[in-house]
Amino acid sequence: MQPRRLPLPALLLSLWLLPSLALAAAVTEPTDQEYTEVPRQPSAMGLPRGILQLAARAALHFFNFRAGSPSALRVLAAVQEGRARVDPHEGCEVDLVFSTEQYNPEQEHLGRCSARVFFKHEKPRPAINVTCSQLFDKEKRQEKDYRLYKQMKQWKIPLDSIRVPDSHGHIDHSLRPLWDLAFLGSSYVMWEKTSQFLHYYLVQLSSVEQLKTDDDSIDFDYTVLLHEFSTQEIIPCRIHLVWYPGKPLKVNYHCQEQQSPEEASGTVEASAMAPTELGNF
Repeated sequence: MQPRRLPLPALLLSLWLLPSLALAAAVTEPTDQEYTEVPRQPSAMGLPRGILQLAARAALHFFNFRAGSPSALRVLAAVQEGRARVDPHEGCEVDLVFSTEQYNPEQEHLGRCSARVFFKHEKPRPAINVTCSQLFDKEKRQEKDYRLYKQMKQWKIPLDSIRVPDSHGHIDHSLRPLWDLAFLGSSYVMWEKTSQFLHYYLVQLSSVEQLKTDDDSIDFDYTVLLHEFSTQEIIPCRIHLVWYPGKPLKVNYHCQEQQSPEEASGTVEASAMAPTELGNF
């Protein structure tokens, strides 16, 4: 029987550290000034140092998923201001403002987001209300999405042997749309699995199967490897994604880890029952 968790191979860690796999711009650890309403040693109250960056990344995972556009993916540039408050009975609420970059490395457009992220104690799937400035023209984004859609529908490259990135950390230009679509679907998984003490990065797309559909949507089953912080473990997740430009993204998943099936199959109990929102996309 295969182990439920995989050790972190040195190769995958080196891939994550390569600039081509920088899923978020380099962000330094928060300074004391960023914790304007947090004790100097927040871990003493169960609040990990770095909570502002963790909350910002969770907000972006949610934003990317709800936007449903592989051409509009954003990553964190820097947290500009924020504060976190802990209620021993309710959990941790984080208000913050942060800048973002377009995920595509060929672009460096900057945007600005504000978010409220609520963690109910150590439960995953934080409740999120996030508003972001428009990063690029809506019509151009839609055109890019449709070109990507047509490319994926006419895909000729065999998918069963794909590993993205390759052993040298390189993502072939022809495979970039596939990687972006995997990143889009993985954003949902990473948001659902994020907790007050755990966050995730996409490390590798390790297998892909394109499924036939009865409609015009793109239907993929694929496996990704997620780097889990702070355990430093690699978590394999199988994801089923259905996508069509301009329509809500559909994602189901199952991750191999030492949790109950309900906690690892896209049915995680929400950190809060308050509705999550997406604004100004």
